[in-house]
Amino acid sequence: MNLPQSIPARTRDAINDADAFQRGFVTGAPARVANVRSITSEQLFAHFPEVQIAHGDAVYRLRQTSLGKLILTK
Repeated sequence: MNLPQSIPARTRDAINDADAFQRGFVTGAPARVANVRSITSEQLFAHFPEVQIAHGDAVYRLRQTSLGKLILTK
């Protein structure tokens, strides 16, 4: 996708990654991976800084750093 240079590079990269994800991975998933649920981090976080995941008796926290990395803690 050709985006204007006025958009920050990090934002352009995220948009391009999401676009590539939608075009390639989700829509063209091979049959052996077809039963895997795939979502983008933008869909997962939905503008929240953190997601809490209940798994068994534990609650995990998934957050995104200022550098765009994901950190999962118990």
